[in-house]
Amino acid sequence: MITIYDIAKRTGYSPTTVSKVFNNYNDVSAKTRGKILDAAKEMGYLPNSHARTLMTKRSWTIGILFNEPTGVGIRHPFFNGVIDSFKKTAEAEGYDLMFISGNIGGKSSSYLEHCRFRSVDGVIVIMADRKDPGLQELLESGIPCFLLDFESSQAGTICSDNINGSFLAVQYLYELGHRQIAHISGGTDTFAGQQRQLGYTMAMNRLKLGRREEYIPRGGGFFSLESGYEAMNRLLDLEQPPTAVLAAGDNLALGAIKAIRSRGLQVPEHISVIGFDDIEAAGLVNPALTTIRQNVQEMGSRAAKMLIHSIETVCAPESVVIPVELVIRDSCRAV
Repeated sequence: MITIYDIAKRTGYSPTTVSKVFNNYNDVSAKTRGKILDAAKEMGYLPNSHARTLMTKRSWTIGILFNEPTGVGIRHPFFNGVIDSFKKTAEAEGYDLMFISGNIGGKSSSYLEHCRFRSVDGVIVIMADRKDPGLQELLESGIPCFLLDFESSQAGTICSDNINGSFLAVQYLYELGHRQIAHISGGTDTFAGQQRQLGYTMAMNRLKLGRREEYIPRGGGFFSLESGYEAMNRLLDLEQPPTAVLAAGDNLALGAIKAIRSRGLQVPEHISVIGFDDIEAAGLVNPALTTIRQNVQEMGSRAAKMLIHSIETVCAPESVVIPVELVIRDSCRAV
């Protein structure tokens, strides 16, 4: 088995310096750190996790609290992309990941109990219920937490620029000549849904198009194909259906397109549709979906770096907003 003494002998540095590198001490130069890590990789060295835990007083484990109410779970392409990016960055910094639930060994427990039982160093919270008392207990516990698509003064947060994304979409439709623009909402009980609906409303007011309540339907699901299908059918039943629709998520948009086709209409010939997220399927459907792209890789990576920074240092909660962009494909046309 390769030890730090073997690496010290190979590199010419002291065992103490080698140990500092593996335990992330910041008093080692980047050049020295690079030489030691390169040598360790060549020699196939694996640090002893128990020894590292004793040395640093940390478990080197990050918890993932993920409650996604559609039942799709981690298979949802947006969350999958964020978690994958988070995982790569965290692992590169030496951390393992563990999913947190309210159940340990078949017994009901709080998130905080699970985190303490597993001695996690910090938690990334994805799609949690803001009314969940267990989440509030966790945020007040002192365990470093970082929240995705959430508002909180108790922890760091990261989200896409949801308001500007909706604004860009409505403005684009307006430039194409549309004036009857509807919004299939993700609901105001989620941060993203709330912010995207706010962006839609702000854009409609700025462009002096006004707000029509019947133009903001929500289906029975949660950012789902079924919800988009139901909401679009209600729009099509109106005496004056919209000529264009901004959906708060790509799955909502794909459900809307299905409903439009079920009525014998076509996209974009009869109705233009814009989504939000830019999931992989958006570019594969026919017509390819015009949408607002979220940078999931940047969100996941930044969240990991900022959570690790809060674990390893004492810092105030920080909020980050990631820019979005309009991706123009084939699902919209000029009036």
